[in-house]
Amino acid sequence: MCYLVAKKADGIGSIALQTSHGQHLVDFKKKIIKEIGVENIQLVTISRPSAYGEYEPYRFVNTEQEFEENLKLL
Repeated sequence: MCYLVAKKADGIGSIALQTSHGQHLVDFKKKIIKEIGVENIQLVTISRPSAYGEYEPYRFVNTEQEFEENLKLL
């Protein structure tokens, strides 16, 4: 288990989606990068949100679709 986290470069807080390591995660990250780019958004995969205070406060979402919709709000 891991979390995919997205944070706007100069923003406060982030979006987090609980997911699993593997090819599906790689493909999902590539899709996001292709659609949104990486100039203003930082995408990271972390093991425990509590260990990464620099991304707090977290807005946890339940689905990939929710994650993508919330990216547009960052």
